Amino acid sequence: CVIFNNFVPLLEFVRGRYFVVERGYFHDGNQRGNREKGENYPLRSMSARKLESPTISNQFSGSNAISSGKSPVPSPDPDIDDPSSKRQATRVFKKSSSNGKITVYLGKRDFVDHITHVDPIDGVVLIDPDYVKDRKVFGHVLAAFRYGREDLDVLGLTFRKDLYLASEQIYPSTGSDRPLTRLQERLIKKLGPYAFPFYFEVPPHCPASVSLQPAPGDTGKPCGVDYELKAFVGESQDDKPHKRNSVRLAIRKIMYAPSKLGEQPSIEVSKEFMMKPNKIHLEASLDKELYHHGETISVNVHIANNSNRTVKKIKVTVRQFADICLFSTAQYKCIVAEVESEEGSQVAPGFTLSKVFQLTPLLANNKDKWGLALDGQLKHEDTNLASSTLIADPTQRENLGIIVQYKVKVKLCIGGPILGGDLVAELPFILMHPKPEEEDINPNITSRSPNKGDKVSQSQGATNNSENADAEVPTTNLIQLDGDEVGGADDDIIFEDFARLRLKGAETEA
Repeated sequence: CVIFNNFVPLLEFVRGRYFVVERGYFHDGNQRGNREKGENYPLRSMSARKLESPTISNQFSGSNAISSGKSPVPSPDPDIDDPSSKRQATRVFKKSSSNGKITVYLGKRDFVDHITHVDPIDGVVLIDPDYVKDRKVFGHVLAAFRYGREDLDVLGLTFRKDLYLASEQIYPSTGSDRPLTRLQERLIKKLGPYAFPFYFEVPPHCPASVSLQPAPGDTGKPCGVDYELKAFVGESQDDKPHKRNSVRLAIRKIMYAPSKLGEQPSIEVSKEFMMKPNKIHLEASLDKELYHHGETISVNVHIANNSNRTVKKIKVTVRQFADICLFSTAQYKCIVAEVESEEGSQVAPGFTLSKVFQLTPLLANNKDKWGLALDGQLKHEDTNLASSTLIADPTQRENLGIIVQYKVKVKLCIGGPILGGDLVAELPFILMHPKPEEEDINPNITSRSPNKGDKVSQSQGATNNSENADAEVPTTNLIQLDGDEVGGADDDIIFEDFARLRLKGAETEA
């Protein structure tokens, strides 16, 4: 039996090693990695506060390690303190059915359209064989366009149109020879023999995830294009899924800015007046064609007034055009940024003016505009203005759902003795997200058939420790896989509940 008063000097007995009492456990100071694995040493109910109490500090005032009331600082360990030796954990989203009998694991929620191909939707489904028994597990991906509120779906008439549907039997395996992806290989080894892979390929001409901003007070799903991944238990694919044994996950299909830039947009227009030989000449140009979200747009305006009229005002706006290509030829127009010339800055007859106007289109300044096109929104996650739609094949225009375009409009308000007029010029441009650096990742690492996964099972306690890992780190970027020791026994995978996200520092739950 070790007396507590004699225990404290033991902390500095061994050079480079110390013990910290935390929540009733010993932690080895040089083995900090063991804390994450749960390798703790039990101790009797003893609080760490006792080590820092003034009484203990006074009793051992001669000890440098205890005089400050803190544990001594350990000597540096190159195997632990070297950042290059630390592996980056893989973050995986998971969501379980209400009865907890099936769970879907997905590596990412955003799937990128590369124009020539789309990232595959791959993951695994963990099932409870005692619950499924002789039944089957199916999965499907549905892209749907909703053009009416859910509460208007009456008498079997739904205001939605299904654009794409892909179905697959996940369990029992159909014996496909498709190779496992890198993520599936690691998940199967982590979760055990009852994890079964799924793989969906989306054609490149499917629409992007776009939603229309609802009016204030509207409830339910907003109008727009959304994607959904579903896994359910049933006898056949035509069975109606029950909420208790099905999983629904909202995913997004997005597109990044192309690497090849186009020509600098520019335009020249003139306006002449009746019985007057001279004109008002307007030249407008942008500094580039492609802008990223949040970037400032510089509009160069040059006016040559050779008429006898006066240019009263110059107004520059950024306008968003959302063309609905499914059920009608409707078009939504919204001004997302605008700026005007100052009072008194007129262009009199015979004068010229050259000026640069700067605008920044942001969703934060357009929260109250109904019909504004936004990038597909996930639960409890901020979004932004919809990215421009790149049309590779004009014949597939009707399959794109909602086509989003942006234009800069320069308007000159011209005054006159009787009737004035306006001179307008428009400059189209592209507004998109930049392509992340970690985008180019080869997903295939093995040619093994999916239905022949390794039967590597782990204890339920180890799985729960991984599932309850820190899930408060924002996960807006794509999944990052480390290249070393793929599928090893000590593979680090952090599971995050699909419906639990952290938004602006506050944790919310769907």
